[in-house]
Amino acid sequence: MQPDLELVHIRKGESFAAWMHGYPFRTVRWHYHPEYEIHLVVDTSGTFYIGDHIGSFGPGQLIMTGPNLPQNWISDIAPGQVVPARSYVIQFPECFIADALETMAEMELVRPLLERSHRGLLFDRATSARVEPLMRALVEARGLKRLALFWEVLDILSQAPDPEVLASLSYELDLQELHESGVNRAIAYLRENLAESVDERDLAALVGQSPSAFSRAFKRHTGSTLVRYKNQLRVDLACQILLTHPEARVADICYDVGFSNLSNFNRHFLKLKGMSPSQFRATFAANGAFAAK
Repeated sequence: MQPDLELVHIRKGESFAAWMHGYPFRTVRWHYHPEYEIHLVVDTSGTFYIGDHIGSFGPGQLIMTGPNLPQNWISDIAPGQVVPARSYVIQFPECFIADALETMAEMELVRPLLERSHRGLLFDRATSARVEPLMRALVEARGLKRLALFWEVLDILSQAPDPEVLASLSYELDLQELHESGVNRAIAYLRENLAESVDERDLAALVGQSPSAFSRAFKRHTGSTLVRYKNQLRVDLACQILLTHPEARVADICYDVGFSNLSNFNRHFLKLKGMSPSQFRATFAANGAFAAK
């Protein structure tokens, strides 16, 4: 089965994404993205997939993946159970780290880590224990503090003893085939223009299909109509901002993610999440999702 393209959102004024998600969550599917990722599980156990590697995970598992490496973590939980905080995630684009390698001589020590991560790296529990408080702090950090914590995490990972390489040498994702897939190209375009007014005709023209053919293909691939899928993406992005930027005003988030007015945003948020944006933020705060252990 072809992996889906995950839409990684890096806010304006930031170089990388650092966030937390619970379970179930929209990214829990067979997916890939062009960013590097550092993934720390803090709750639940289950089965994970990295490239052609299958294994079991539990709290404390720390993995780094390179660009476009398909992945998924499926937790074993009871039907209807919701876990407020399952994973902490850092995602950073190749251009960001490539610029750092070019301009800062000290970054050369990180190059081997980046190269090995293209097959996925599983770190030992001692390394995970050192990184966990940094990733928790990074989710809420701002400004230069974010950068300081990020470099500290990379420094620890670059010095970790013999991380396990996960995907086999023979594993390679056929990116050309994926990028030529009409729906994935459309999703990539949505990713770059989520706050803009993009309709089915625009995307159909982009991939060279009639609107009706594109609509059928999109629904087969995503299980949703374009309007519903786009609203889901915008609400999911709003949730991420609500949890990682407590100072952000709900009214500002509404327009940042592409809704045209606050009442429309609140209506869709309530429909998809069963509560208002303010209640969503307060609920996660009450559950101690960001509290240090």
